[in-house]
Amino acid sequence: MSFDEHLARRLELIQSALDSAIPEPCPQDDILIRSMRYSLLSGGKRIRPVLTLEFCSVCGGDEQQALPLACAVEMVHAYSLIHDDLPCMDNSDMRRSMPTNHMVFGESIALLAGDALLTAAFETAANTRKSLGAEKAALAVMTLARAAGYRGMVSGQVLDLLGEKRHLSARELELMHAKKTGALIEAACVLGVIAAGGTQKEHRLAREYARSLGLAFQIRDDMLDEEGSSSVLGKPAGSDAENSKSTFASLLGLRECARLVAEYSEAAISTAGQLEHGEFLAWLAGELSSRAK
Repeated sequence: MSFDEHLARRLELIQSALDSAIPEPCPQDDILIRSMRYSLLSGGKRIRPVLTLEFCSVCGGDEQQALPLACAVEMVHAYSLIHDDLPCMDNSDMRRSMPTNHMVFGESIALLAGDALLTAAFETAANTRKSLGAEKAALAVMTLARAAGYRGMVSGQVLDLLGEKRHLSARELELMHAKKTGALIEAACVLGVIAAGGTQKEHRLAREYARSLGLAFQIRDDMLDEEGSSSVLGKPAGSDAENSKSTFASLLGLRECARLVAEYSEAAISTAGQLEHGEFLAWLAGELSSRAK
């Protein structure tokens, strides 16, 4: 099986599991469920749940046991995108070539759908207590909570808001994105190791891989916002500049950003090489570093 086929199989598995995790509304006019499913099932790269399944597999675990944790981390990601697009945040009209959640369902329902996805994520993760055991389930819930909460993603979003209309240093940008984007990517990798009952070394390598991958991913994202097109990206290009946000691209320039993407991607590839059967993780790091959207 090629790496592309391996990824496609994982994406199909994840999509099916997400579809089952938040069932179709009954009665059909349940607007909250429709709003949740609209954002959760609208596609995207699914990088975080893929990482959860892959790290579980690489560490000798059964990917089926990690699947609920993969769904949980994607629910957190979907919630964060709904809230990030709201008028009080980035005020975005398009996401993944579709109208954003609040444009379809209204701001109030979108806000509540995000809240519901966040809480559903922790219900889903906690329900692994039977398949993984209470200790692993508790560790998984704590890992996800730390990444999503005031130590991680929410803190990063605050730093992002406070950084608008002022020039951030490279160190400030790195800290912001380590929390806003990197924390959940790191949690996704670690959740896979937890599901597999991995070693301390595997936990360490998962974090090292995630930190390098997260930085490469974010810097490439900043580059695409500056040089990409809205039709390809599926969301408005140039939105960071319009919102007066500091980015790696605006601070360092595209050439230096390209150099850093290559450097961090190589670091992730090197870390993947220290894991038995880490070839797909190495390939994925390379693919993400050269993506066009």
